[in-house]
Amino acid sequence: MNREEAADRLYALPPAEFTAARNRLVKETGDKEIGKLRKPTVLAWAVNQVVRSHPAEIGELLAVGEELRAAWASGDGDALAALGPRRSAAVAAVSRLVLKAASGRLTSTAELEQTLDAAVVDAGAAAQVRSGRLAGALSYSGFVPTAVPPSSPARRRPAAPDPSARAEAEAAVERARERHAEWAGQLGAAVAERDEALEAVAEAERALTEARRRASAAGQRYDVVRKEEGRARQALTDAEQALRRASTGR
Repeated sequence: MNREEAADRLYALPPAEFTAARNRLVKETGDKEIGKLRKPTVLAWAVNQVVRSHPAEIGELLAVGEELRAAWASGDGDALAALGPRRSAAVAAVSRLVLKAASGRLTSTAELEQTLDAAVVDAGAAAQVRSGRLAGALSYSGFVPTAVPPSSPARRRPAAPDPSARAEAEAAVERARERHAEWAGQLGAAVAERDEALEAVAEAERALTEARRRASAAGQRYDVVRKEEGRARQALTDAEQALRRASTGR
């Protein structure tokens, strides 16, 4: 099994089984890089399941994204306007499937909306979704295409923009983008760390439950064995006394 096959197998598993399966695969293959694969969040796992089980709906979402980006790049306002309803329908369809796959375990739909928006407007995010190996939510910090292309008269302003104000605004956007990217990266690591800790707690609780069950069974067996040993000891004493009486005639 190569690394790609191992990743496909791991990201198809429920999150609770991911870490143990990943550790087994590292031992089986000797590939330590597999050990660096992040356990998926509930959202990422649900998206991965939809990618595997509903390729038509995912394919439509990603196809809309490709057409939207192409229309935006060419300044085709008519195409962008026509794609608006189709985009909304595709996002809604995939959202319903993801929420169904998550079975009520998503605490918020905000990350789901961000992930699907990123898959529509960003080719890199689309490739991550298409792979079926998401480990966490996606986000897109750039400009989101709308139904009006940059060349459309509706977006033209009668007054020329102030170059210094624009430069200042661009610098502020870049600083905000860098700060968001930094915290987004830390959020992914924090989510993975939290999930690992919760899984460790769950495993410990399962082990404690099993240990208590075994202790209870051992205690019950002890009571039975102790009583039977007492009866056997008394029977031995009675038999020895009978033997002495028979031997002495008393």
